[in-house]
Amino acid sequence: ATFGKSWQQGSALLSTLPKKPARNAAQARAAALIQRTDRTARDAFLTAHTETLYRALTKDFNAFLRVADFVYAAAREVPGLVPTREQVARESALVQRDKDGVEIDQGILLSHVFDHPAAGAHLCHAMLLPRQESLELLPRFAERGRLELAGASVERRGKAAYVTMRNPRFLNAEDPGTIPDQETAIDLATLDTESDIAVLRGDKAEKPKYRGRHVFSAGINLTHLYYGKIPFVWYIERDLGMVNKLLRGLSRPESPPDVVPVGSIEKPWIAVVEEFAIGGGCQILLAVDYVLAAHNAYMTLPARKEGIIPGLANLRLPRFVGDRIARQAIMYGRRLDCDTPEGRLICDEIAPADEMDAAIARVVENFTSSGVVSAVGNRRAVRIGQEPIDLFRRYMAVYTREQAYCHFSPALISNLERHWNAHQRVA
Repeated sequence: ATFGKSWQQGSALLSTLPKKPARNAAQARAAALIQRTDRTARDAFLTAHTETLYRALTKDFNAFLRVADFVYAAAREVPGLVPTREQVARESALVQRDKDGVEIDQGILLSHVFDHPAAGAHLCHAMLLPRQESLELLPRFAERGRLELAGASVERRGKAAYVTMRNPRFLNAEDPGTIPDQETAIDLATLDTESDIAVLRGDKAEKPKYRGRHVFSAGINLTHLYYGKIPFVWYIERDLGMVNKLLRGLSRPESPPDVVPVGSIEKPWIAVVEEFAIGGGCQILLAVDYVLAAHNAYMTLPARKEGIIPGLANLRLPRFVGDRIARQAIMYGRRLDCDTPEGRLICDEIAPADEMDAAIARVVENFTSSGVVSAVGNRRAVRIGQEPIDLFRRYMAVYTREQAYCHFSPALISNLERHWNAHQRVA
């Protein structure tokens, strides 16, 4: 009750100030002090009550909530702790620079949840379950062998399920309109009992420079980010859902991730890099089993120029290229051309750009000609050794808090204007 009253008072004080764009320097300092004071109280509350709250919302760990459902359930359970859907919706109508950043409180909550071993592991488990939409679409896909969604398609051809990431207007960039469909397509490919392996490829682009050519991914849609169309929980659901499913497969309700007796539902994944894998596209490559790249393709993690944390790349990239090159890529924007010694630390095979279809068919045949039972077993064994779920959970405890502050930092806006000319682009 004491915390709730304090947060209500803070909210009331903040409402007496002008909207963020109209505040003078003194008013901006006052708003920052109110937010800082309230967030200190939230940290104190969550330090004492995270487990109690998580148990209440999940019926003692018996109910599974995805990240967005969890944070909004917490808003109803403890008023003032995190923003309601209505509060986030009001801010979502603003460009990023004009937001007060109420979603930072979601990052604080999630950081405490992931810092708690049982609660954090349970939330990871929830996000590795198939989406409800996937389960509803599975019979149709099983019958037809093909399914078209707005942000992705999935098709069974021979022994492989092919997932195509689709956002051709924006070079297959990632945004709230694409990631849910891509996660659904990954679910369906993984659950498909008629295929042994899965292939991930970018759609053909519409931009004049790349028209008619496959492009892997341009990463996060920076124009949408600048104009305030990327909610904070989008990052977290992407990394816990779509990307983590490439690495870990799908969990079963009765068995947490990495539990050996039951095991996950999974198959090997091949990623096909054409033109480039930028930002989030590069992050995906660190979660798959085999990377086939065109000879002229390249990879970048432009986190410094974006002002955000590149997902799980900080955890995963050093395993591939070593610490120094990883820091150069993440903190200094180093480009890695696929057909170089450094690029080949991530890319398993390089093929001529005009022979990619034949190269894909050859790789699929090589993987499946002797069955993939051992490949799945080796996937699990490598994963347990390199990135057990508890290491992932502890990383997420840091990532959720830091990304929340990055997402609403003035540096992000200035970076997008300086490096991307975002203010001159149309969302």
